[in-house]
Amino acid sequence: MSVRLERVYEPSDPGDGERFLVERLWPRGLRRDALRLTAWLRDVAPSDALRRWFQHDPAKWPEFRARYREELARKPDAWAPLLAAARRGPVTLLFSARDPEQNSAVVLRDFLLEQLLGGSGSSQEDAASSSDL
Repeated sequence: MSVRLERVYEPSDPGDGERFLVERLWPRGLRRDALRLTAWLRDVAPSDALRRWFQHDPAKWPEFRARYREELARKPDAWAPLLAAARRGPVTLLFSARDPEQNSAVVLRDFLLEQLLGGSGSSQEDAASSSDL
């Protein structure tokens, strides 16, 4: 089981496994038929209010992470398909943010890895370092 992250603008790789776009909005400048996807899971993305509040401001990153994790905890139906796919094989979460380390896909990956580990309460840093489960 692995959960990888990849920017939507990067070419797909045969090792990507199932590929899910985890953004609420379609990425700018990208044709819908140009992206190899298993599914576009809009509902797993942060709410519009949270996304607008964060605006990729590094100073808001810790609070954004906490708020988004709370949103995820309240909507398990949104991330259940990702968990099921990760149990079958490799999964790649596609995101469009410029910052590869402070974006919602990073939080979602860490959250999913914790779920795969059985909700063991492992820290986000532990989950991030276990991206090739």
